[in-house]
Amino acid sequence: MKEKMYKVQIGQEIKEYPAGTKFYEIAGEYESQFEYTIVLVTVDGKLEELYKELKKNCVLTFITTGDQIGHKTYERSMFMMMAKAIFDVGGGSTVDQVRLRYNISDGLYCTMDDGREITQDFLDAVKKRMYELVDKRIPIHKRNVGTDAAIELFRHHGMYDKEKLFNYRRVSRVNIYNIEEFEDYYYGYMVPDTGYLKYFDLFRYDKGFVLLIPNRHHAGVVWKFEPREKLFKVMEESTKWCDVQGLSTVGYLNERVTKGDVMQMILVQEALQEQKIAEIAGQIKQRPSVKFVLIAGPSSSGKTTFSKRLSVQLRAAGLIPHPISVDNYFVDREHTPVDENGELDFESIKAVDVDAFNADLKSMLDGKTVQLPTFNFKTGYREYTGDTITMGESDILVIEGIHCLNDALTYDLPAENKFKIYISALTSISVDEHNRIPTTDGRLIRRMVRDARTRGVDAADTIARWPSVRRGEEKNIFPYQEDADAMFNSALIYELAVLKVQVEPLLFRVDRNAPEYLEAKRLLKFLDYFVGIGTELVPTNSILREFVGGGCFNV
Repeated sequence: MKEKMYKVQIGQEIKEYPAGTKFYEIAGEYESQFEYTIVLVTVDGKLEELYKELKKNCVLTFITTGDQIGHKTYERSMFMMMAKAIFDVGGGSTVDQVRLRYNISDGLYCTMDDGREITQDFLDAVKKRMYELVDKRIPIHKRNVGTDAAIELFRHHGMYDKEKLFNYRRVSRVNIYNIEEFEDYYYGYMVPDTGYLKYFDLFRYDKGFVLLIPNRHHAGVVWKFEPREKLFKVMEESTKWCDVQGLSTVGYLNERVTKGDVMQMILVQEALQEQKIAEIAGQIKQRPSVKFVLIAGPSSSGKTTFSKRLSVQLRAAGLIPHPISVDNYFVDREHTPVDENGELDFESIKAVDVDAFNADLKSMLDGKTVQLPTFNFKTGYREYTGDTITMGESDILVIEGIHCLNDALTYDLPAENKFKIYISALTSISVDEHNRIPTTDGRLIRRMVRDARTRGVDAADTIARWPSVRRGEEKNIFPYQEDADAMFNSALIYELAVLKVQVEPLLFRVDRNAPEYLEAKRLLKFLDYFVGIGTELVPTNSILREFVGGGCFNV
């Protein structure tokens, strides 16, 4: 009997393959044409794992570790292989104690909840076992089981966070992955076998360790771990607070929501943020020489509401804050630099008239009256409409802009007159023990809700622009975050449950044939973990109001 053949289009090329050919076999023929490792494929636009078989004529597109979805797949698979190695080194008795905490630098910070001291000998043994698993190219299998069976499996393995999570899932079946006898649940797809996971390192840090992998812009390169002490301290503090409140994972959050005491949870979280803002205002008050408060952070961190709430606290401390926007010091439109694509680059520091900005702030520092500009985005020029400021002993400027942590923006101002604040939405709640929530997902969801509400921009457009936004952050903000005098985590433990209700209709509108559909589908699946909360419970001064609307500040 003649073997059935299917036509496969890859780019402009069309080839025939026998029915049942594995996608990793096809990918292997093209691997040399790619800088990055192929880890997934799309079949007629639908994302598939490489172990799947060819069943029809189709258009194939390869997904590599250089793509966002591909990089997440590599990261997820690498963590599972590490957990398997710990399982093997510990005799199968420790895997339920391995906890993925959060991303730090280019790695994943992990702890062991059994209280053991993380020694170099332990990490060396785990790393040795990981390399053995890579060499053996052990298949990563997937099986589909009923939700009740999955809950029983998690209980058996002591994975109580997963057990609680799936008590609130509406799906009837669950995908379980395994490497030999080790099995676990992960949110998202995996590579076909351990042989794909060649590049990694383990680094002992604080009370845990960091699993280092290549970032998605450098194939096969594991950079030396560079601790970000201030950022780590903020993340650790937020995570400990979640643990103390009994809200470390989504399952516990859902339990709190469904038991009806959600209002108290919200008020406690908001009180914590207000306390942190008051503490920062107190630090500024204790430094009488500070005249310029400089605030920077990535997109959708809630900078505007934060600056308003900080100003309230500064007034309560006896200071008189004045808001200043760096955007009003943009150079004239014809002098705006362009990026590598020939587009106007408003995120470059060269888009700001830094000399005029420093001259005005220096004059204010000297007690002179300064007329402030307003940038007219329609005409592309600065305008002066008589808005002036003369700084007295209690006056202080609150300045917001993406370059505020970069001393090149305020090169002519004495260091003792500056107080720098880094703000970001650093998500501290996890899906479960082994599935973290990337902080970028939280910010993207925030932005989609705000874009749709205030700018009429649909979710597909926001998703399409997000990579460019992220590149700007990595270039202009993240390199300077450790220079901040204070850091503020604007993420709210309950916010994704609120944003879920707002963003799901926007994501469902993304066309199935659009390039952004895969990301929209991923986010919809992710949001399905949460039990929703109505916006009516969100306080009017909350940072979340900057995105869902109805706040007391004019933002």
